[in-house]
Parts: sequence; structure tokens; C-alpha cells
Amino acid sequence: MKISSWNVNSVRARVNNIVSYLKNSNPDLLMIQEIKTEEKNFPYDDFKNHGYKSYVFGQKSYNGVAFISKVNIDKIDINFIKDINKQSRIIAGTIKNKSKDIKLVNVYVPNGNPIETEKYEYKKKWYDLFIKKIKKVLANDINIIIGGDFNIIPEKIDVYDHTKYENDALFKLEIRKKFRELINLGFYDVYRYFNKNKCEYTFWDYMAGSWQKDHGMRIDHFLVSNNLINDIKNITIDKKPRSKIKPSDHTPIELIIN
Repeated sequence: MKISSWNVNSVRARVNNIVSYLKNSNPDLLMIQEIKTEEKNFPYDDFKNHGYKSYVFGQKSYNGVAFISKVNIDKIDINFIKDINKQSRIIAGTIKNKSKDIKLVNVYVPNGNPIETEKYEYKKKWYDLFIKKIKKVLANDINIIIGGDFNIIPEKIDVYDHTKYENDALFKLEIRKKFRELINLGFYDVYRYFNKNKCEYTFWDYMAGSWQKDHGMRIDHFLVSNNLINDIKNITIDKKPRSKIKPSDHTPIELIIN
């Protein structure tokens, strides 16, 4: 089973690129973030025509998350946490992989910049709510995969020049500590588990030739609960979609489960 995650930066603006990715990469399930549309305007048919069903938690013009899936997803939950700003940032559901029920959590975490504003406070509170909820879910011994745009650069190796981001909401120490707190509940950062020292990115800004210079960062992640790590065969970052015409500034990350 291949599960992919991709911040598409507007599902309607990137629909052709998404369909191309589905045809070329053939994931069983794709988590997308920052869809920037309400459910009523989501391009369901474009994906249905290629064998995918869509499960959507949208918001007008901003945010929004969705599953695009060939496999059935049960127990869809768009109220996973009580977001204090009532933004569409999490959708959860359950799939079956052989005899296991696996809870999928698709997240689009607040960016938090600029750090002197309420946006940064919102990011911290959002993470606190999310960590508290995940802790409760783990208490029920549920297998969990969390994927999405976490808007966190975990370590220095995960950005082309960490010195430029020390006062950025993606790399501030207290934010990185929240990522570590989440992992310490009982998760692996799958990419880093398989790639101890590899320097690879999932995001390149549109500005200043970042893509061409490979001035990127790794902010899109898959976390799996400890008891699932032996089921994970591989994880890769597919850079090809970032080189397309009219691309998202993110590229897909792909998880392979035995």
C-alpha cells in the first residue's frame, strides 16, 4: 500500500498536476492539504474518473484538507480537535490493512509567522491541542499514521541554511520541541528513521529561484506509531511534481506499507 501526502496549494489550481501524479505514481491513498476550497467546489469527478473517492474538509479560500483514496476510509472525523479559530486543518479516518485497523490523521498545521503576532500564538496552542488529543488516542492502542504539512523544520539538516530560520516559526526551538514532544508520545519520524543523514526537502519557495538553487526545507512529514514501524517498507520524496508547470511549492512524500 502506498500512502502519499502533498500540500497542493489549491486543489482547483493544481487539479491537472494532481491527476497527473495519481496516474504516474498510483498511490492507494493521497492526503492533500491547503486545498483552499469548500466541499461544494471540490473537483470530486476529476479524481473519481481515475478510481478515487474523495473525503473533504474544506474552507473557503484558505486551508482545507482531504483524502483521495482507492481504499475505503471509515469513521471520517472532521472534529478531531476543537480548533480555537475554527479552521479546516485536520481530517481523520480509519482504514484496514490486512488484520489491522489504522487510524489516519491528515494535518495542515498553522504556519505561525510572523512570530510577534497572534499567528504564532495560534500555532503553539494548536500543537498543544493536537498533542493532547493524540495522547488520548494512543491510550486506546490504536495504530496511527499522521501525515501532512507540519510546518516544522525538525533539525538543522532539514533546511538548506538553518541560520536564516532561527527566528522563523518553522524552526524556533520551542516549536521544534513540540514536534519532539509529539514523537516522544510513541512515534517515529519515518523519513529520518530510514534516512539518518540524508539532506532532502519537500518545500521550495516560489521566490528567489529557490527550486533551481535547491534552497528547500523538509516540513512535510509522516509519523507512525511505534508498533507500525516494522510494517513500513520505505519512504521517498517525489520531486517531479515540483518541476511541473504551475506547481505547488510543496512536493509529495510517499510511504510504502508492507
